[in-house]
Amino acid sequence: MKVRIQLGTGAPLQRKAGKNRHLALAAGALLIPAALMAYVVGFWRLASEMDLTPGFAVTGLFAHWQVWIALAVVLQVTASVLEGYGREGEFHLPRLLHLRVFPLRRGRG
Repeated sequence: MKVRIQLGTGAPLQRKAGKNRHLALAAGALLIPAALMAYVVGFWRLASEMDLTPGFAVTGLFAHWQVWIALAVVLQVTASVLEGYGREGEFHLPRLLHLRVFPLRRGRG
C-alpha cells in the first residue's frame, strides 16, 4: 500500500535585502536593558572600589569595572546598529566608529 501526501505550497523565497528587519528590531530592543544593567554593575563596582558602597560579590574577570563599562558600550553600539538595520534595512556604523586612521588613497595607480 502506498500513501501519497500532498503538501501545499508555502510562501515564495524572497531575495531582497532586509528581510529579517523585525528580528533586528527585537534584538536591538532587548539589548538596551542589558546595556543599562551592565552600566549599573560597572558603576556599582567602581563605587565599591571607592568605598562608597558595600563589597562586590563577583570575582575573576568580571570583578573589574572596566570590563563592565566596555561590555555596556559594546551592547549599546550593537543595539544601535541593529535598530538602524531594522528601520532602514542596511547596516550603518555610528559616525564615531568610522576608522579614519588609514583613509583611502585616491589617485594612486
